[in-house]
Amino acid sequence: MLKALSAQDFHDVRRPPGTLWYDRPATRWLEALPLGNGRLGGMVHGGTDRERIQLSESTAWSGCPSATDLSPSAPAQVPRIRALLFAGEHAEAQRLAAEHLPGRPEAFGTNLPLPEVQLAFPDGPSARGYRRALDLDTGLATVAYEQDGVRVTREAFATNPHGVIALRLTTDRPGSLAFTLSVQDGALPGTTTTTDCSVVFSGHAYESLHSDGQHGVALEIHVRLETDGGTVHRAGDALRLEGADSAVVYIAVGTDWAGADPRARAESLLAAALEAGYEAVRAAHVADLRALMRRVSLDLGSAPPDIESLPTDARRDRLASGKSDDALLALYFQYGRYLTVAGSRRDSPLPLALQGVWNDGLASSASWTNDFHLDMNTQQNYWAAEPANLAECQEPLFGLLELLADRGRTTAGQMYGAPGWVAHTVTNAWGYTAPGAGIGWGMNVTGGAWLALQLWEHFEYGRDETFLRERAYPVLRGAAEFLLAYAVEEPEHGLLVTGPSESPENWYLAPDGSRCSVSMGATADRVFMEAVLRICAESAELLGVDAGLRTRIAAARRRLPPFRIGRHGQLQEWLHDHEEAEPSHRHTSHLAALFPERQITPRGTPELARAAEVTIERRQQAPGWEQTEWVEANFTVCFARLLDGDAALKHLTSLVTDASEANLMTFSAGGVAGAAQNIYSFDGNAGGTAGVAEMLLQSDGREVELLPALPSGWPGGSVCGLRARGGLTVDIRWREGRLEAARIRASRAADVRVRYGADLLGIRLAEDETLGLGLG
Repeated sequence: MLKALSAQDFHDVRRPPGTLWYDRPATRWLEALPLGNGRLGGMVHGGTDRERIQLSESTAWSGCPSATDLSPSAPAQVPRIRALLFAGEHAEAQRLAAEHLPGRPEAFGTNLPLPEVQLAFPDGPSARGYRRALDLDTGLATVAYEQDGVRVTREAFATNPHGVIALRLTTDRPGSLAFTLSVQDGALPGTTTTTDCSVVFSGHAYESLHSDGQHGVALEIHVRLETDGGTVHRAGDALRLEGADSAVVYIAVGTDWAGADPRARAESLLAAALEAGYEAVRAAHVADLRALMRRVSLDLGSAPPDIESLPTDARRDRLASGKSDDALLALYFQYGRYLTVAGSRRDSPLPLALQGVWNDGLASSASWTNDFHLDMNTQQNYWAAEPANLAECQEPLFGLLELLADRGRTTAGQMYGAPGWVAHTVTNAWGYTAPGAGIGWGMNVTGGAWLALQLWEHFEYGRDETFLRERAYPVLRGAAEFLLAYAVEEPEHGLLVTGPSESPENWYLAPDGSRCSVSMGATADRVFMEAVLRICAESAELLGVDAGLRTRIAAARRRLPPFRIGRHGQLQEWLHDHEEAEPSHRHTSHLAALFPERQITPRGTPELARAAEVTIERRQQAPGWEQTEWVEANFTVCFARLLDGDAALKHLTSLVTDASEANLMTFSAGGVAGAAQNIYSFDGNAGGTAGVAEMLLQSDGREVELLPALPSGWPGGSVCGLRARGGLTVDIRWREGRLEAARIRASRAADVRVRYGADLLGIRLAEDETLGLGLG
């Protein structure tokens, strides 16, 4: 029986976030170690003959804003396509949709990789005792080795307080440090110049695959060299250092995104860092990162010494061979938190793109671009933020949502004749809201509504009514207004359905056998319409506004289609029980009813929960199953919501072993979605971290459930600092597969029901009160 205890009965033993380490330099991008300050990213390779820091920056976008992205023939064709779909003439509806509905972007653009900073060292004998590492507690990437009797060390970090990347190089023999510093031109047009102590690249983010080759931000990369002893010479467009005791390299990047002055920004960042000095910049960085990383501790047990002594890539390979390594999974959880912090901060100008703030150049040169995908990926990028105690990391996402709500009003009015706002499948740094450029994926009318749910989640976790009133509610209200106007009556049963739209990014077989994507009443649309309407009404009631809107919402919700179970026992993806054209397709957008929504739950709707599970089973069993990183993360959280911890752990493990690389960064597999090779994608890392959090703690605003999906493979452990809805922070300890003790802290007064299995305990917490729990 669950009972209240003294909070002092919980012994808080916190484990450091952990360290990734390797016994050789990186030879590939997906072996390098990521640094980031929320805007500027760097992939550190750690070579002994050459150090490479491949740069990227969140505002380094090609393209520009545009007012001509909508198809001019779309408004007249939307009613006609609806009528055809209701009449069962799917093939003709699909033909017209392909011809008239896709967006017509001319300068959509993409985030682009920047040139890399290189340090070339003199030839020497092979290095011995090599080690490179990334400490998740400090964000310091280190390299150490011995060469020709000299101990060489390097330390790099990307600092948010000072906005630069800093690299310090030292040796234990005075006067032995020498290297050539350069900025290696990449694909961007530009020029490189030098001063006595700096290398400067000036260029533009121009490209012709996703833009017109004439639009993109202006950018500058300033690399400053500070030395202790030695001499510096200009060597063309590089600097050559000889005979130094130590050196520090500072890297600053500026762009003219949002009207900024790229040179002034880079120069001001460098000036501030130089004035503070390396030690002060380092100390500010470490304190800043630790304040976030140390909020959460996870202990799944220590690895035996022989496993702990293995490099991280060897441990990942060992896990892939079928051996267990729970400590590596705990490290992976913290790594997702680190990448979230490194890629998205309160002052970040843009949220995490498809590749976070790191850019391998592959997504930006693929057909689908390194942009903001609104049909799963951008949402998944932020799944870990609230439960993993990084709420402020969502701030840049809210800025993007406000931009979409503003730009999306034009799209809603011109294309659909509707009030409110709409955004479809993809967007960019300029707030693109038109449909995507291709049918089959571009007509996702609830992409913006889906993303807007993050605003409500942020409110639910913190219960900040000022945030709800001033930022969340205006965006959610606009999304609700659009959906109320866009939904039409389905003639057979009088249900309210949306369309024409697509269930991202899947296709079905119409009764006549034609392969179609557009439909009326896709289940995913129903999920997000119900969510937005419910949330909007609840918000309006809480704020005491818009009584008339609440009445309209209540009437509309009563007419939404029910969930249906199809002929195979699966949760239907469409209003009718169509066969899937691609049974192995990676997208299962209708399962959003299970996560992030709770419209389907194993306790409340067990038949539908089983149908959701059948959907997953059928996809995985289909020949050619498109397994990729975000899917494994998605299935991890889905099975956690289904209260099946062992299945969730299976998918989490597969995420690490089959969809994560040597540096534990996740990738979209080559051969899927037109990718020629594995392409880094941030979403799997964040989704995996969210999956672990869901296995250990769940909350819905009314109940907090302890260890809801604890795998049998994690018999003992502890977690401290996870957050639950309602302003709660939770610590849990378990042994032999059973709860041993828990502790709940409230940032605000709250009445909470705490669940552990079938046990329920109602508790009342005052503001800032901490209560212990255990079994009696």
